[in-house]
Amino acid sequence: MKNLVILGGGYGGMRVLQRLFPNQLPEDVHVTLVDKAPYHSLKTEFYALAAGTISDQHVRVSFPEHPRLSIRYGFITNIDLENNQVHLEDNEVLHYDDLIIGLGCEDKYHGVPGAPEHTYSIQTIDASRATYQALNNLPAHATVSIVGAGLSGVELASELKESRSDLNIMLFDRGKLILSSFPERLSNYVQDWFTSNGIEIVNNANITRVEQNTLYNHDEPIKSDAIVWTAGIQPNKVVRDLNVEKDTQGRVVLTKYHNLPNNENVYVLGDCASLPHAPSAQLAEGQAEQIVQVLTARWKNEELPTELPTIKLKGVLGSLGKKHGFGLVNDRAITGRVARLLKSGILWMYKYHNG
Repeated sequence: MKNLVILGGGYGGMRVLQRLFPNQLPEDVHVTLVDKAPYHSLKTEFYALAAGTISDQHVRVSFPEHPRLSIRYGFITNIDLENNQVHLEDNEVLHYDDLIIGLGCEDKYHGVPGAPEHTYSIQTIDASRATYQALNNLPAHATVSIVGAGLSGVELASELKESRSDLNIMLFDRGKLILSSFPERLSNYVQDWFTSNGIEIVNNANITRVEQNTLYNHDEPIKSDAIVWTAGIQPNKVVRDLNVEKDTQGRVVLTKYHNLPNNENVYVLGDCASLPHAPSAQLAEGQAEQIVQVLTARWKNEELPTELPTIKLKGVLGSLGKKHGFGLVNDRAITGRVARLLKSGILWMYKYHNG
């Protein structure tokens, strides 16, 4: 039996399993999934878990079951590409014939002193639970500082305002306008929504260091009862430690078939892969579709297509609490209730098809 090992049960890993099972997997191939949690987590909803507006169960989906699927729960410490081995924390060693690396990302602190030690995170379900505990245990009128006004920071700030309207929320952003990667119309809409809902936006911020309950913006101290970091991501440390070619963001450079340039048996997807688009769940799923196409062709000794189609992204949606939202759908800007309903509908469909 050949062994396909999938590292990480995120959006990409789940899509690979969906496409291989129940009948795409050759009889001589076994699949081993490795993840630290016994379920797939909906990372795009961690902001709501941290804010306290949804339950823990709301962001969990069970992994599929199949006679030729084994699941190992634990932390990965090292990937030995020369010997086709994956090392786990308990000294267990897994051997693979084909490997898919989808280990996701971690917070990137940009060298800001004290940021890793004194800020909360929403990058993992464990971190989001800890952030929920911290934020919802705060006394009335406490101050929460959120560093980073990309999609995660914006959604967390708006959701937290809905959950705890008594809190003073400050959102720090390096740019002149929040959501700098979006069209200016959307950025202005969100900024106006924040202003009308009493969330303070600090533009042109430069966080120089963080201490316990104190954030320094341009070296000026700002007292905060809790500080949440949403100001950047980087690939998982296991991937950062790999001796392979990477881009300037530390993501792994791949061939057009999503495998390492010198190893056609090792694929990388999601936040760890160097791609022309910003990391997203949608991109990881599109990549997973193509990896399955390549894998099945190689297993059958079929010729690969000369080119794989460009992964088409349908857009991006963000929420502003439970009633308002914003986004880009097929390059069209949408705001208000329609955007929020669309996001809720997409989430429901995902859970329905995966649950």
